This record gives sequence, C-alpha cells and structure tokens, in this order.
Amino acid sequence: MARFRGPVRVLLLSAGLSVPAVLTSQQPLAPISPSGGTVTPAFEGWYRNADGTYSLSFGYLNRNSAESVDVPVGEKNFVSPGPQNQGQPSHFETRRHWGVFAVTVPADFGTKKVTWTLTFRGQTYAIPGSLRAEWEIDAIQGEASADNTPPAVSFEAGGSAARGPLGVTAGPLTIGVGRPLVIHAIVKDDARAEPVAKSAAPVTLAWFKHQGPGEISFAPAAARLEPTGGSSTTSVTFSQPGEYLLRVRANDSAPASAGHAQCCWTNAFVRVTVTP
Repeated sequence: MARFRGPVRVLLLSAGLSVPAVLTSQQPLAPISPSGGTVTPAFEGWYRNADGTYSLSFGYLNRNSAESVDVPVGEKNFVSPGPQNQGQPSHFETRRHWGVFAVTVPADFGTKKVTWTLTFRGQTYAIPGSLRAEWEIDAIQGEASADNTPPAVSFEAGGSAARGPLGVTAGPLTIGVGRPLVIHAIVKDDARAEPVAKSAAPVTLAWFKHQGPGEISFAPAAARLEPTGGSSTTSVTFSQPGEYLLRVRANDSAPASAGHAQCCWTNAFVRVTVTP
C-alpha cells in the first residue's frame, strides 16, 4: 500500500486566525448532517513522475450526507501560486473523496508549497501541499504488498494514457444544451489478484461532474469492466451552457472506492464546451 510517514495536515483559516489541525481519521468524528455543512480541502501526498517532476495529490471532505455543493473557481476556490484554476473541483459530492486532482511541480520544486484555498458558508480552509519526505506516495509505480499499479486510461485507441490522480485530459469537445454527448473510455490494467479474495478484482468506472455551472446527467454513471480492463461508453447531457470539466475514476480495488492508500485508481478528465 502507499507509504505515508506522517499525518496529513490541514491549515484552517477562519476569522483571521491560522489554526493548524491534524487529520487523524479519514472520516469526520461527529455525526454527518444531511445538509448545511462545509467543505474542506485535503492534501493526500505526492508522487514521482517519470520525467523527474512531481505530482501533488489533493482531495476533499464534504461534511454533508445528502447535499452536494458548488463553489466556482475564483476568489473562493483557487490554487496558488499560479493560475486560480489548476484542475481543482468546483462541484463537491457528499462525504470524503480522495485524490480527485493533482498539481504537477518541477524537479527543482524543493521546499516550496502549493496551496488550495476554499471558502464556503463563511468558512475558509487552506491546505498546503509540499514534497516533505513523510508524505511520499509509492503506490503509483506499484503497491509494494501486491505489485499493483493503477489502471491506465485513455479516450481513444492509441491515444495518450495515464495512471494516478493527475491522469490524462481530453478535449475540448463541443455539444449543445440537452443534446447527448457520447464519450468512450479505454482502460488497461494489470489484473493483479486480490490477496483476500484470491481472484482478480474488476475495474470499476465512476463518472463525476468536476467543474461547470449546470446539472449533468450520465447514462450510465458507472460501469464494471474485466480485471484486465476494456472499454466503456457513457452519454452525457448538460442543463446549461458553459465550460465543463468531467472526471472519470477507474479503480481496480475491491471494494470499488478510492481510499487514502492512493494505490488503485486513475482519474481522467474531459473538457466540454456546452453551447445554448
């Protein structure tokens, strides 16, 4: 599994105060309300890329059991330094979501930091990501205990494929409001055997709205592939015009949910321009 040498820290900025807090659990300690809660960004750790750069992986916790929320990219949802939009979500599904995007930094990044700041319902949270040794993730290259690597995902045969939270981004595609957009995802996996079940785990796909102003409908929103992967098609419709970013998560772990180990899934993104 992933090698973490220390706790993941969150910097809470509220009422002008900077209060460091340590996440000692992947789930909130208090009961979750259906709605009315806040959203907190999380730094998951970092991993090495083949070209010598590094990727910093981020996720979030939506403290609601029924209410998904939207915080548009801008002064209340930005990554720094650099452009405000560095691939972070503006749509937040309920509960905890691990490794939903990553920021690539150069080989000479050193001790600098990348910070994701999110303000919602009067609360501002900022989480810095850095290359501290105890936060290194080794699961992207292969989970030590099971020789597992995340699935490779692309959107066309022979096209660019990638593994891990940073993933691959396709598009932009163009479609009108209310018209179905058909997207094909192609997945290849190593079909490693689950130690407990003693059988290869299937690859599961789950589609999400990542950025955009309106409602999105996926048909289907999830799929189940063979342990070695395969292809899957979904049809997407949009309720409003604007710029959107879709995310599909390919997971080869059983159970099929992304978790803190960061071992078993890949994100892939599609940019879509929706016209009136």
